[in-house]
Amino acid sequence: MSQSIDDFATLLRSAKRSAVHLELRDVYDIGNETEGFRAWREGHRLDPEDQENWWRPWLDLVQEVTNQGVLMRRGRVVSEPPSEYIRYEHSFTFTNVTAGEAVRWLPRRDACDLLLPGNDFWLFDDRLVQFNIFDGDGRWTATEQTEEPGVVSACSAAFEAVWQRAVPHLKYHI
Repeated sequence: MSQSIDDFATLLRSAKRSAVHLELRDVYDIGNETEGFRAWREGHRLDPEDQENWWRPWLDLVQEVTNQGVLMRRGRVVSEPPSEYIRYEHSFTFTNVTAGEAVRWLPRRDACDLLLPGNDFWLFDDRLVQFNIFDGDGRWTATEQTEEPGVVSACSAAFEAVWQRAVPHLKYHI
């Protein structure tokens, strides 16, 4: 199933209580090297005071949803030392936090005894899981959704296990 950004925004806006995201990869779409990633490689860093030039429209959507009372949390399981992409991602995660999303980082070595799904996912209101499927180079290829109670429960438990062990963004240093 393919999904447009607008379709995902509608799905996120449908959340009433919570939207959690578990990220398990060390590389996302480096093959296409976004403009932001290229600029970061050349030394550019986002200015905390220049919010107009942050990742829009995503952060506007985060603010909209969190301002409506939805708890947004993102857990990232990462290898250490981190990949170049994770260092890049870490450099601008303060923007997610400023927009209202709570973000934590879990070193992969601290997740050895956790049972985690094979794919990144979003979980909305503990009722709907959307898996994001990537190829080996980190390119997004598809989504799969389910409301099957066993899968929802397993994903919720996996996320909460990561969240309990993970380090809040402001305390996780690369």
